[in-house]
Amino acid sequence: MLFPKQWFPLSKTFFTSMGEWAVVTGASEGIGRAYAFALAEQGMNVVIMSRTKATLDQVAKEIGDKTGRSVKVIVTDFVKENVFGEIEDQLKDLNIGVLVNNVGILPSFIPCKFLECAELDQTITKVLNCNVKTMAKMCKIILPGMENRGKGVILNISSGIASVPFPLYTLYASSKVFVERFSRGLQIEYEDKGIIIQAVAPFGVSTRMAGYQKTNLVTLSPDDSFVKTLSAVPQS
Repeated sequence: MLFPKQWFPLSKTFFTSMGEWAVVTGASEGIGRAYAFALAEQGMNVVIMSRTKATLDQVAKEIGDKTGRSVKVIVTDFVKENVFGEIEDQLKDLNIGVLVNNVGILPSFIPCKFLECAELDQTITKVLNCNVKTMAKMCKIILPGMENRGKGVILNISSGIASVPFPLYTLYASSKVFVERFSRGLQIEYEDKGIIIQAVAPFGVSTRMAGYQKTNLVTLSPDDSFVKTLSAVPQS
């Protein structure tokens, strides 16, 4: 846990051996952005996906300038219905070795009881579409290619708060329980196909969702502390 790179060393070609491209959802900032950079630094071309084109374009330029890798931008809003046909069309010709299902939203930045959420019906739909449906749909799109090639890595971003009941964040925490259980079941189903599927469950990470809390021993930064450590441990 403390020294993953020493206990679980990876070859420099591990990620590129999985495939030419990595796909990262919610890649415009925070954990997703950090994963996109880390995978590009490992030699992969990356597809970055989010809803804000200007921010994605800036991230794509920064990744390209820093790593020299190709970056493909897909602008989409995962809270909406029927966005996955277009996504599948844009990904169909790519040799995808890594999928990072990172995108997620909170029902509200201010903790509140379930029934006190503003616009509750719409909030339920948005949270389930973004945090649950998107992960399952992206796996449906990308997993067949990995199965055919007999290799691939899928990282699904859950949350440490999924490990216990978490009042005032009930809807969000419950969506992250789905991520964890879905990942465990999928790993058992496809481990004999040479595919590694993990749920990553961070507690405190300094992102916009967490109000950019000051980093410390408990609250990690997306870049230096979180992704660079966990992306080095993809074993099942």
